[in-house]
Amino acid sequence: MIINDIIEKTAQKYGEKTGLIFKDQTFAFDSIREHSFKLANALRGCGAKKGDRIGIYLPNCPEYVFSYLAIFCLGAVGVPLDFMLKEDELVSCLGHSETKILIALNKSDVDLEAVWKQLPQLEKLILLDGNDFDAVCYGDLMAHVSSEFLPVDIKDSDPALIMYTSGTTGKPKGILLNYKHLDGSPKAMEYFVDLTDKDIKLCPLPLSHIGGFIYIQNMLLFGITLVLMDRFNPMHFLENVHKYNVTCFHIVPPMYNAILTLKHIENFDLSSLRWVVVFGAPSSPEILERFHKYCLNAVLLNGWGMTETCPPNTVTPLKNSDNIASVGKPSPFSKIRIVGDDGKDMSACAIGEIVISGEYIMQEYYKDPEATAEMKRPDGLYTGDLGRFDENGFLYIVGRKKEMIKVGGQLVYAPEVEAALYKHPAVVEAAVIGVPDKLRGETIKAFVVLKEGESVNVDDLREFMKEHLAHFKVPSSIEIVKDLPKNRTGKIDKVVLQKKI
Repeated sequence: MIINDIIEKTAQKYGEKTGLIFKDQTFAFDSIREHSFKLANALRGCGAKKGDRIGIYLPNCPEYVFSYLAIFCLGAVGVPLDFMLKEDELVSCLGHSETKILIALNKSDVDLEAVWKQLPQLEKLILLDGNDFDAVCYGDLMAHVSSEFLPVDIKDSDPALIMYTSGTTGKPKGILLNYKHLDGSPKAMEYFVDLTDKDIKLCPLPLSHIGGFIYIQNMLLFGITLVLMDRFNPMHFLENVHKYNVTCFHIVPPMYNAILTLKHIENFDLSSLRWVVVFGAPSSPEILERFHKYCLNAVLLNGWGMTETCPPNTVTPLKNSDNIASVGKPSPFSKIRIVGDDGKDMSACAIGEIVISGEYIMQEYYKDPEATAEMKRPDGLYTGDLGRFDENGFLYIVGRKKEMIKVGGQLVYAPEVEAALYKHPAVVEAAVIGVPDKLRGETIKAFVVLKEGESVNVDDLREFMKEHLAHFKVPSSIEIVKDLPKNRTGKIDKVVLQKKI
């Protein structure tokens, strides 16, 4: 994918049409071209060249979008970093990726000067909010550069992105994607849905994650108007849908849960929505069905994919998509198999590990040949997700392999138990984990958040679950909590829950 060509063609085609909205700022496609090319030239002036690692440590903002596009224009390698990362995590990821230039915003709980001093390979720090400690001011950098860009020769096989799955201080896991991989998500979107330049998409996801990055690709490749939020807030999300007549979005299950907890959701006009997607974690159909009551014009879609596979890789059909318990069928660009522990294909309806192959599978885990070899094998990428196909070729996500709970020799899948909890009218969120047990190997523990104003005791919840699950799947322990820990993409963080045990 040659990004500077696409930016130029999109600007020529759409010109003064609004491409990006952020709070009270609007940017036409002409303006997006100008900002992106000017930043590319500014970075070039700072010494950036093809193949250099350029980090982005920003909250969601227009400059995040321009940074991505400028980096790709140069044939450099983008290193998007979650703005929630702390100093040790930042140093770990920046050092591991050998980042040469960092575009950042000061943050009260992160000493960027201290981070810089620990990284001898980090030559330049560009700050959006000033020029402290010899850093370069973003505004000053952009003030005197041309918007005419001299293209770079970029090959499909050249590295384009290192996306970190987590900011661990021990051993970062960076997913390396090349410039050919940048075609993967737009081609899949073109196959699965009917995006046009009339669409208005609302993004509450962090741009440092693949789900947020896809919104930028949608804007650039399909000419949509992107409404960007700095962070997810359920009330502000609905206000934006109403204000901008948003037509579509893709978000994760806990975000739907948060929206459904609002008291006055029925006061918002959501009739502009054409389709809405849930992705990123096994979800309960009940959640989408409850949300659908407030946007009856919208088609409900369920999808699946991973950063490693340039998602979406499966989505329920846009037409005849009543089967929202499924995540749909694969695109023509992905081949998906279900295999057993012996690596052999499983028959229809049998549960096994999802293995995916195709031209848009990641290049590698950067500098981690062992992790790469373990997951990326000759016959495909072993995802660690468990699933099954039905007789009609629809894929169902059962859960993560590591979330499989073995209770007295019986296998229990956490999402199945969570789905039963979501059926209870008082439950707004639920998470299930396995707890070591000397007698049975493991037992099941559930954490439950109740809707505001609702009250139910643990014994009643357990009796309710017995109506929906086999006895060995009913949690032996249920804890009612005020909230559940989330990561930056809004998914429930079960690692934090495990640490509480």
